[in-house]
Amino acid sequence: MMKKENALALICFLMFSFQWTYSQSVFGKWKTVDDRNGIVKAIINVYEKNGAMFAHVEKILEKGKEGALCGKCKGERKDKPVEGMMVMDSLTKNKHGEYTGKTLFDPEQAMTFKCKVWLNPDNPNELKVRGYLAFIYRTQTWLRITDE
Repeated sequence: MMKKENALALICFLMFSFQWTYSQSVFGKWKTVDDRNGIVKAIINVYEKNGAMFAHVEKILEKGKEGALCGKCKGERKDKPVEGMMVMDSLTKNKHGEYTGKTLFDPEQAMTFKCKVWLNPDNPNELKVRGYLAFIYRTQTWLRITDE
């Protein structure tokens, strides 16, 4: 029979492990910050579906852009609300723990990029999001929302 202290220690360890594992995930809500001017842009909900990564705009935070429509977009996205819009579609996890794919959509530019997404190894509350256009790339750091 397990002693009371050992059982309590085991429960605390399991709870801590669960929290640590949960906080290490790329999934959740992230605040986007423009890497060029530092403006907080939006909240993005990153989630898993059928083993792949998806993300959509949960809320626009940038002043004056609330309720924005995708005016530059073509096709089915033309003049649709940016809030709710899918910005990452079907990214898959590689052997390095990064998610990669061909669909990182930027509603401001109305452009789709190849992409790579990973947690900052030095800070699991930072998500690195890199978009590629040929051999040129740009990386943004998104910040985990932890106070909801």
